[in-house]
Amino acid sequence: MTLDRPMDTIIDARVYAKRWWTLAALCLSLLIVIVGNSSLNVALPTLSRVLGASTAQLQWVVAAYSLVFAGLLFSAGAIGDRYGRKGALQFGLAVYLVACVLATASNAMWQLIASRALMGVGAAFIMPSTLSILVNVFPPDERTKAIAIWAGTTGAAGAIGPVASGWLLGHFWYGSVFLINVPILLTALVAGRFLVPKSRDTHQGLLDPVGAVLSIVGIVSLVYGLIEAPQLGWRSSETLIAFAVAAVVLTLFAAWELRVDEPMLDIRLFRNPAFSTGTGGMILIFLSMFGVMFLVTQYFQLILGYTPLSASLRFLPMAPIMLVVAPMTPRLSARFGANRVVSIGMCGVALGLLLFRGISPQTSYWYILVSIACLVSGMALSMSPMTASIMSAVPPRRAGAGSAMNDATRELGAALGIALMGSLAASRYAANIAQVTSHLPAGVRHQAGISLADALSAATKLGGPAGHALTLGTQHAFIGGIQLAVTCGAALSAAAAVIVLRRLPRQAAHGTALRGAVEAMETTAELGLAGVEPAFAQDRDTVL
Repeated sequence: MTLDRPMDTIIDARVYAKRWWTLAALCLSLLIVIVGNSSLNVALPTLSRVLGASTAQLQWVVAAYSLVFAGLLFSAGAIGDRYGRKGALQFGLAVYLVACVLATASNAMWQLIASRALMGVGAAFIMPSTLSILVNVFPPDERTKAIAIWAGTTGAAGAIGPVASGWLLGHFWYGSVFLINVPILLTALVAGRFLVPKSRDTHQGLLDPVGAVLSIVGIVSLVYGLIEAPQLGWRSSETLIAFAVAAVVLTLFAAWELRVDEPMLDIRLFRNPAFSTGTGGMILIFLSMFGVMFLVTQYFQLILGYTPLSASLRFLPMAPIMLVVAPMTPRLSARFGANRVVSIGMCGVALGLLLFRGISPQTSYWYILVSIACLVSGMALSMSPMTASIMSAVPPRRAGAGSAMNDATRELGAALGIALMGSLAASRYAANIAQVTSHLPAGVRHQAGISLADALSAATKLGGPAGHALTLGTQHAFIGGIQLAVTCGAALSAAAAVIVLRRLPRQAAHGTALRGAVEAMETTAELGLAGVEPAFAQDRDTVL
């Protein structure tokens, strides 16, 4: 009887019959990306001790992933749409597998940084492919449920990843945090081969290779200047050249995007206050979150003496706080306006950052938890309304590009947070530690200036009163760096609160506003816990 049906109907029926198995394969693919990214912060002190990583190298090993991910996201999604989403997904998984194996075998920081950049390539192909395939597999009446499961996977992975890494670091070597992904990747590759259907859309996914190259070169130059400035000097020729290259190349990128018919990023969208304010605010949110986590993870382990597992467990309250606060945002936005809600959220972020100024080598975890609660609550209030604002500024026919921009801002914010806040902290630390070690031998001064872990190691070798004094001086030098970084972050957040209040629209347009608590929790689970794109089914229907 099936022979009487058109061939596409037979294929559609087969795809529909195994749709939930397909979803499982997609969620497994996504799980790898989120766990692989969210689990690295807890390993930073271990990398510093075992591989002798400098502060700049620690910044690069985190930022390399986000930079490549953000730079390739538009192009990778377009390649998948045009040439086949299943192929793009399988390619991304294969690249990620190779990168994990290389990271596991790395015995130098430059190798690990290169492996992390390669993971970013794989993730850029995996992430958009999973959601694009999901939308093509599920009918509209089941799509919302499927996307909710997809979003829940990202949230759970974002919370579980650091804990799993903390446990592994307590029992195995640092490479185990990457090796654990290998069997999962192999399973996802095999499952994808048999469970994921082929799909593509030649009318979507126009490529812009020139724009992609210009954006990557410009952003990498900017981040390079920020990360290397504490060591090279903020006014050194190399730092100034890096900033100059970034300015010139990003200007060329903007000019190029204005002249092409189908730009990777439509620069004209920034004329809309909803888009420009929402995008800038979201970059700042992720800048604050990733910058604080980068610094506080080292503070937990190297100053307070927590184990990697214990440190990761102390970040877990972030998830329930976000999921409690986020459902309130649609109701609050409807009553008071999105601009006021986001402005209050930004003030909460500023307060949370300022509270981190009160930390010391003996600070109670409960004080830190209050600081985290203020910071995270402000983020939860801000993210969903800003996401809706960004999407409302994009014409429905360009919703896919708008969502990709939404994703890229988070990765860009993560990279800038590591670069900017990390470098501010490193600059203050270098100045403080130079005073502490001015009377010590040259070898000790050099080692203490490399990183917090190296300074503490030098203090242990010194021993006696001199070693104890160096330990205390090192701790206060690093805390002084954190205080400078969070103060600058708080100032940016406070300024953003004023700008958002004046420029962000009260309500989003053309149906992209969050409609209730479920949508707000979905967006927050994805963005807050994992740092991936938002999933608006009503927008995806018309684009993918």
